[in-house]
Amino acid sequence: MKLIQTATAAFAGIALSVSAQAQTKIAIKGSDTLGAKMVPQLTEVYKALGNNVAFDIAAEGSSQAFTALDEGTAAIGMSSRSVKDSEINKFSEKGKKLVEHVAGIDMIAVIVNKANGVKKLTKAQVEGIFTGAISDWSEVGGKPGKILVYTRNTTSGTYKTFQKLGMSKKDYGKNSQKMAGNEQIAQAVADNAAGIGYVGLAYVGKPGVAPCAVDGVLPEPANKATYALSRNLYYYTVGEPTGEVAKFLKWATTDSTAGKVVEKVGFIAPASK
Repeated sequence: MKLIQTATAAFAGIALSVSAQAQTKIAIKGSDTLGAKMVPQLTEVYKALGNNVAFDIAAEGSSQAFTALDEGTAAIGMSSRSVKDSEINKFSEKGKKLVEHVAGIDMIAVIVNKANGVKKLTKAQVEGIFTGAISDWSEVGGKPGKILVYTRNTTSGTYKTFQKLGMSKKDYGKNSQKMAGNEQIAQAVADNAAGIGYVGLAYVGKPGVAPCAVDGVLPEPANKATYALSRNLYYYTVGEPTGEVAKFLKWATTDSTAGKVVEKVGFIAPASK
């Protein structure tokens, strides 16, 4: 009986140890561009490789990355834009330092409905459409008809990056319709022959949409150096990461297996910068 009790106690101890290991959790919050597809797929592959880590992923917009990091509710922030000076200062005032890690390279693709005859736009025309200065397809070589403009919402890093890269930092047109994420914009454009929007490179293959060349260059990985709307994607941490967070980030940003996941999703691996 004593031997059985000892064995039972030892088994319980092992079970508790395994359970404790399984409790290791990394919260990752922020960008929809990273968090909708790329990061979930990276974490699944990472776990399949034998890493006993649980992940809590919330894709609520790049601005939320810095809010979550500040509040301590995330160990890693995902952002499709670089951190703002005001955000850096906010952390500095609390004696904290943000550390930036390049997660990948993206291109913000301007997409139209596949049935639309307009497949080439100049950067000036893109700016005109999204600021509202150009409101009819006939003004850019298409069939007459009102242009329906779809954009990300104001908490999105893509919203702000596109405003900088594609609109000379001008305001969006008052008739543009704000959408929650890349999938929603792609679906809206696919459903409306007069629609136009922008999405990350991973979403240009959505049925019913087609990417536009901007100044004669298509959003394709081979054109990352010449496409006008290319950008980096980022992970942020408060201070240099340690432990499991450091291990995961090193793998996600440098390992060839992780790079293949990034590229399979449709982005460009950081190692190919």
